[in-house]
Amino acid sequence: MKFRRTFRCISTFWQDEQGQDMVEYSLLLAFIALAAVALLSGIKVQIKGLFSTISSTLSSTNAAAS
Repeated sequence: MKFRRTFRCISTFWQDEQGQDMVEYSLLLAFIALAAVALLSGIKVQIKGLFSTISSTLSSTNAAAS
């Protein structure tokens, strides 16, 4: 009897899928976050150069207007 009860308990636990979705969504979110970090670190220099160009253009335009 004890063996059947233990087997039934293990079988029920094995078939229970509650919480599986949370793990899958967590893994998907972690993958998206890693992809975003990799993408942004790859274009970091280009973004910095763009802001530098905009800043110098605005400075020279402001100086010419004064």
